[in-house]
Amino acid sequence: MQTIRIPALRTQALIGIGFMGIALLAAWQIGGKIAIGDTAFLIYAALGFAACAATVVIMQNWRTGFYIFFVWMMFEDLVRKYMGNGLALFFGKDVLLALIYLSFYAAVRKGREKTFRPPFLFFFSLFFWLGLLQVFNPNSPSIWYGLLGFKVYFYYVPLLFVGYSLIRNDEDLKKFLTVNALLAIAVSVIGITQSIRGNGFLNPASLAPELQELGDLNKTTLSGQFFNLPDSVFVSAGRYTEYLPIAFLIAMGAAGYLLLYTKRSRGLVFTAIGLLGVAALLSGNRGCFGTILIASVLLSMGFVWGAPWRQRQAHRMVKAIRQSALIAATALIIVFALFPQEAGSRLQYYTETMLPNGGNYQLGYRAWDYPLQNFLAAFSLPNWVFGYGIGTASLGTQYVAKLTGTRPLPIGVEEGYGALIVQMGIVAPVLWILWTAALLYYSWKVIRTLRETRLFPIALAIGWYAFVLLYQWTYGSMNGYENYTCNVFLWLLIGILFRLPDLLVKSPNRDSLVLADSQASGLSS
Repeated sequence: MQTIRIPALRTQALIGIGFMGIALLAAWQIGGKIAIGDTAFLIYAALGFAACAATVVIMQNWRTGFYIFFVWMMFEDLVRKYMGNGLALFFGKDVLLALIYLSFYAAVRKGREKTFRPPFLFFFSLFFWLGLLQVFNPNSPSIWYGLLGFKVYFYYVPLLFVGYSLIRNDEDLKKFLTVNALLAIAVSVIGITQSIRGNGFLNPASLAPELQELGDLNKTTLSGQFFNLPDSVFVSAGRYTEYLPIAFLIAMGAAGYLLLYTKRSRGLVFTAIGLLGVAALLSGNRGCFGTILIASVLLSMGFVWGAPWRQRQAHRMVKAIRQSALIAATALIIVFALFPQEAGSRLQYYTETMLPNGGNYQLGYRAWDYPLQNFLAAFSLPNWVFGYGIGTASLGTQYVAKLTGTRPLPIGVEEGYGALIVQMGIVAPVLWILWTAALLYYSWKVIRTLRETRLFPIALAIGWYAFVLLYQWTYGSMNGYENYTCNVFLWLLIGILFRLPDLLVKSPNRDSLVLADSQASGLSS
């Protein structure tokens, strides 16, 4: 007995001495950095420690790891702005996501998680194989451009299965919607503050050269009013204004769902809707403001059409729409009352450029002439039949240029289908339309099955976002789909959408239970 314990005690003592030595060495190194004022090292050390802790958490529980990745994705740009935009920070979220994929795959192999076969998979696979072949396009200056493009287009697609397994019941769905609302509130508050105080708020005095032109933009109205374009926690105003419509659509769907499911988290979601409306107005971006305005009208009409009339709960959907409109209107009135100059300059810009009698009307040109010119410009390039390779005209080429020492090809066009032709040839937009149409078709079939249930509002909001990203925004530019924030939300939400019918099967009488609860509490009056 004694001979067994002595080696064990010695081993533990050696381990303890080793950890103590490592701790002393780390303390000595950190002390030296503090003495010379090297705060960047300390921040990187803290991030490294957090990354190690996150890795352990992810490998133990991929669900918890997913929310770590999700929050980091939203605030990664903020760290990049202050830490010099290093490649390690830019690809940090992708490393976290790779660990989530690995942990999730292990859980699926052990039979712990449920997965599915997407009905649009065949059509998407055609576009996928085209993208894979285009990695090796001989017209590309480097294979690194191809690898970047393949990552931009396809790396986040497995989130389709992660989203499907993430939502097991209504409580999981509520948790996801609550986290979204909290993040939307934080991002909106920062963006609104920047709109009022200027871009100096929560932005460093100097940015990395590749971020300088993105982080401090301004506009002037025809009447001479000057205003800035906020970027909130992101590195660019464009990424910020692409996030706002996503968050607004999810918040609207969440408001309708929660009014039919539970009393909890309703105030949080309605607060998010009001702040997102104000943030869109003050963003100074016509596309963002117009998308949210149109979505609020169309989704409201859709919610009424799909309300559970048979369960006599349609009035609750009308109540959700009314409350959302009242909160948004109240928030806008408060902003105009407290900050008339900041709000008025943006509204003046919208009316001048979006109304036919505005004096600087641009809606017709931006909606048709400009995209058409860009699309036709793709055919002026000599290699438009086979393209120049995936990734050669996508977001992030500056990082490949920095890595390889080569300059990006001057071949980009802004219009989305033209950009596909430039990168992957004339067949690319045909396959794009084919797989996106299939995705929307099968998504609509799911949405129809959820009509007159508590899950219909969030399902409709997801379907509308897929349409906006894959058609409305793609018509103007591929930047939306290539933006990792939009891409992550697309595949994650589509996975959640295809899981929603299972929630209805697991709790088929939930809608009637909510009705009885509302009647007992007097909410039905």
